[in-house]
Amino acid sequence: MTAVWLDGALVPADEARVSVFDHGFTVGDGVFETVKATGGRPFALGRHLDRLRRSADRLGLTVPATDRALREAVDAVLAAAGLDRARLRITVTSGVTPLGSGRSESRPTLVVVAGPLAPWPPETTAVTVPWPRNERSAVTGAKTTSYAENVVALAEARKVGAGEAIMPNTRDELCEGTGTNVFVVLDGRLVTPPLLSGCLPGVTRALVLEEVPGADEETIPMAALAGAAEVLLTSSTRDVQPLRQLDGLDLPGADGPFARRAAAAIADLQARDLDP
Repeated sequence: MTAVWLDGALVPADEARVSVFDHGFTVGDGVFETVKATGGRPFALGRHLDRLRRSADRLGLTVPATDRALREAVDAVLAAAGLDRARLRITVTSGVTPLGSGRSESRPTLVVVAGPLAPWPPETTAVTVPWPRNERSAVTGAKTTSYAENVVALAEARKVGAGEAIMPNTRDELCEGTGTNVFVVLDGRLVTPPLLSGCLPGVTRALVLEEVPGADEETIPMAALAGAAEVLLTSSTRDVQPLRQLDGLDLPGADGPFARRAAAAIADLQARDLDP
């Protein structure tokens, strides 16, 4: 079942209400985290809470709870949901505000939700799209609720049966997917764009860099994707998901040696440390 914690208390999912004047609803003025939970326990929650606060700081928002209170809310929601595999979302907005872009002095809205998480397929396909991420944006690096660009790009990928859309930045360098970071095998090395590319500082991205020997950051021209031996997507819910095709180019998918190595490293980490 789906469980909801709203501004300090568990509430029935069908009774959970946020004002139509909430700034997160009217202009997307909010930040969020998505966390995978298995067996009622979240993975890497500490890293997600750290990023939530960094994102909030970037937007000038206040997270209206301590980390301890957030962990208690997460535990309560997961217990109420009773799911073996859950997608946990923590959302903070600037709260109820008069219509327009300006904020008021209202208390921020804080929501924690847990719902079912279906397993991702072991591999997928992707296409590149022409709409660039702005690496100089005021909110670059923040995980904001303003996801319209991602929705449009992913819808474009779905039109041709692909599972993800991969975007450049304004310098025509590889940036990220709509909900993923991207790793590429070039010249026998596993590399991912640096944060200066404008990509989100993904939690799983960081763990792959830490856990897979030789994995590194490197500026990657979009044109280099045509020569990639493997392409891997990472995110908190899908862990490591390799591509079997990108823009019609066949790739080894789950059979790739780097895909196997990265997936095994993350699975091993999750087995021995739920909050690395």
